[in-house]
Amino acid sequence: MTAGSKQSAGARAVTVAVGDGIGPEIVAAALRVLGAAGAPIAPEFITVGQEAYTRGITSGIPGDAWESIRRTGLLLKGPITTPQGGGFKSVNVTLRKSLGLYANVRPCAALAPYVPTRHPTMDLVIVRENEEDLYAGIEHRQTDEVMQCLKLITRPGCERIVRYAFEYARVHGRRKVTCMSKDNIMKLTDGLFHSVYDEIGAEYPQIEKEHLIIDIGAARLADTPERFDVIVTGNLYGDILSDIAAQIAGSVGMAGSANIGEHGAMFEAIHGSAPDIAGRDIANPSGVLMAAVLLLVHAGMPTVAAAIHNAWLRTLEEGIHTVDIFRSETSQRQVGTAAFADAIIERLGQLPQSLKPVDYAASATDAMTLSLPPYRRPAPLKKEIVGVDVFLHWCSGSTEELAGLLGGIRSESMYLEMITNRGVKVWPNGLPETFCTDHWRCRFKAVPSVGTIRHSDIVSLLAQVTGIGLDFIKSENLCCFDGEPGFQMGQGQ
Repeated sequence: MTAGSKQSAGARAVTVAVGDGIGPEIVAAALRVLGAAGAPIAPEFITVGQEAYTRGITSGIPGDAWESIRRTGLLLKGPITTPQGGGFKSVNVTLRKSLGLYANVRPCAALAPYVPTRHPTMDLVIVRENEEDLYAGIEHRQTDEVMQCLKLITRPGCERIVRYAFEYARVHGRRKVTCMSKDNIMKLTDGLFHSVYDEIGAEYPQIEKEHLIIDIGAARLADTPERFDVIVTGNLYGDILSDIAAQIAGSVGMAGSANIGEHGAMFEAIHGSAPDIAGRDIANPSGVLMAAVLLLVHAGMPTVAAAIHNAWLRTLEEGIHTVDIFRSETSQRQVGTAAFADAIIERLGQLPQSLKPVDYAASATDAMTLSLPPYRRPAPLKKEIVGVDVFLHWCSGSTEELAGLLGGIRSESMYLEMITNRGVKVWPNGLPETFCTDHWRCRFKAVPSVGTIRHSDIVSLLAQVTGIGLDFIKSENLCCFDGEPGFQMGQGQ
């Protein structure tokens, strides 16, 4: 906290990472407001992100930082720079996944007419899965021309986030939970997310349910956000949707978020580190301040959380705005980061006059951590291997020539069923218009009289593939689970 704050004895320890870029400025502003409001917290400052990387800590998170976070169970984090296209991995993702912060909760509500928006009545919450999907970051260069990123979706992950969304809606008096996925294309991964949503949703008959394909869902969110209440979705989709929602509500710079797990929680603004405006005292601290309000509610400090939130609303009502939301027709005075915090401090104890005041102490329905039943792993399914996809790096001839080479392989248990390139069937009976890269999937299936194969059959097959001079990159077993195929057909098959 800062000198002159009203922090009381016996304050709750909270780990604080100021972050990169504008992080130190906006976190300092938020902490000044918390101190003036008498928030009973004791910040423990840690260093993560760019400074840690320059010290040779490849994860960006030193050991003493981990110790503090795990001990306090509460982290208030400023924005951290993540390089694009290379460099170090995202500290944000590492923290969420390593600490088991499975639910990312992002409220997005309009503040019209004081913050301009075309959607003055929008008030929704996005519940984003936080631990899996493409954000697993499992990437490989397969060939000269092809990169791969693995999309991992698990039943435990789906069940936990979907149930969280429905419980959040129930506890907070929300009327509808909308699921968004792309299961018309990714039938196994997104298909699992959708099916789990249907299963768990059936347990909440009082809550309205709908499923939308992510592309039309995003379009409707951008066009008519008023139709949504709670949205539950995967990691990547949720990241995109929450920025869309925050921006159309008024500004990405206004939104805070909570990352909730069983053993701790992290609170942060949803925006980035904005290094282009760092050090200029113009950044809007609202996102990290609203994240701090969520932290206070989560930590059982609803009265001080409400006082800060209401003073913030009153400040916005009076037209005291930072440059990102300043509009001559709705604003009265443009201020910088520090002056905006000063204005909020001056209004502590006041309520907004037009916007609806918040009262976190009115009931227990503001809790972020919800009591969910433990995951119960069902009995294992009967798993049978019925083939193998062999992926090759090959650029030495035509599709027919590759098929001819593979046709020379002798196996009593498997036959070459098809070859695809970027998922499209190119053999047999491929189309000459299909463009091919140097990355090929060659599917071998069990001959009908055999039905299932063994791992040793696959090892023997791969030995023959290398024996004829082909470079196999990897293989994927084709399995059936209780007789249901656990793989998709090729496009055009």
